[in-house]
Order: sequence, then C-alpha cells, then structure tokens
Amino acid sequence: MSEDKKDIALSQQEAVSGIRWNEAGLLPAVIQDARTLEVLMFAYMNPESLQRSLTSGQTWFWSRSRSELWHKGGTSGNTQAITSIHYDCDSDTLLVKVVPEGPACHTGENSCFFREIPLDSPATVTDTAGAAVNAAEAESGRFAVLGELERVIAEREVNRPEGAYTTYLFDKGVDKILKKVGEEASETIIAAKNKDNAELRLEVSDLIYHLLVLLQERKLPLDEILEELSARHERPRRD
Repeated sequence: MSEDKKDIALSQQEAVSGIRWNEAGLLPAVIQDARTLEVLMFAYMNPESLQRSLTSGQTWFWSRSRSELWHKGGTSGNTQAITSIHYDCDSDTLLVKVVPEGPACHTGENSCFFREIPLDSPATVTDTAGAAVNAAEAESGRFAVLGELERVIAEREVNRPEGAYTTYLFDKGVDKILKKVGEEASETIIAAKNKDNAELRLEVSDLIYHLLVLLQERKLPLDEILEELSARHERPRRD
C-alpha cells in the first residue's frame, strides 16, 4: 500500500471510529445532490453499509423494514456516486453528497421531498431594496431561472440525451466549452459596443448559459459563486 493510500485508510478509520451509532446500531443519513444542493432522500446506514459505501463509492443503506442491506439503484439503475461524506458535530448524523444517476425517489420524482405543507405565516427575508418579501417567493423569484438552468444542465451531463446541445458540449469536453465561453464573451462585447440592447440581451444569455455549463464541468456550484459575491459585498469598502 502506498503512503497516500495508507493515509486515506487511516483517516477513514479514525473518522468512522468517532461515529456514535444509535441503540439499534444505525446512523441517519441525509443524501444531497452535490451539484444543486437539493436534499434527495433520507435513509439509515449501519457499519457494514457505510463501509460498502466508502469502498464502492456508491450509496448503500440498511433497510429497517426488510432488515437487510440495500444498494441504492441496484435494481432501478438510479445509483448515487458519492462525492463526499460528512458527519455532524454530535457525530450521530451523516451528510452524503452524491451525483445521482436518475431520480432518487421510487415515485420517479427527483427528490423524495416533493410534497410541501403550506405555512400559516411564511418567513420573510429582505430583498436587495431592503423590503421584506416572502421567503418562498424570494427563493422562486427573479433569479430562480438560474437555479433551474443549473439543475437541467446537471441532468444533461448525467443522462446525455441524444441530440441535445448540452450533451454535445459535455461530450466534446472542457476545451470546447471554454472556446464557446470565449466566443460568447466576444459577441457580448461587440453587441455592447454597437449599443444594440436587443442583441446584447441574447449574447449575455448565451454567455451565462455557457458559463453555467463550465461550472458544471468543473463541479463548482453556482451557490459558491453567489457566496463569493456576497462576501465581497460585505467586505469594508476602500473608496
């Protein structure tokens, strides 16, 4: 065993040894899409299913109703490739980030959490103008299309539907994607210089789309870009 692999094995062993299993020898596991951050499902792991997950790189769980191990997607093909596993401050709950191959829910829904309970008094947040707005409305507001586009692009990368332009970009690879980003940036500059807002609207839309494809190819969530922008906005100004 190489030194690098030995270090990884020791790190895993130390991490797993710190986990606090419940009285039934189980651990709750929250499964989250690593790209969109959507919560996909909730299940339980026991020591063996956790070890299989670590070894195989795909999610394995313990079925309390059937009292047996189960490989997510082993029958349906809707497997989940693990990108990271974290456990919380109490060491009694796992957060498993995955790249799903198909829907997580047996109903065919992308997430098991697709049914919503209406709230009597929804929380409010403050918009960019300082006004209080409904949090749910804010989530699905003017920038919701970016989140939806990010989700669709992520699905295209996994499923690669034949004939789709996004499939073509992922098949060609990062060099092709970067070329398109450069082309769309140049066309955006030309439209702005020509003072043609109709053309500028189209070119900026193309540029944003190709940037989102690039972020997906690099596995850099849009949320991290938004966090960086937010952090810059909060820093003390020098002017």
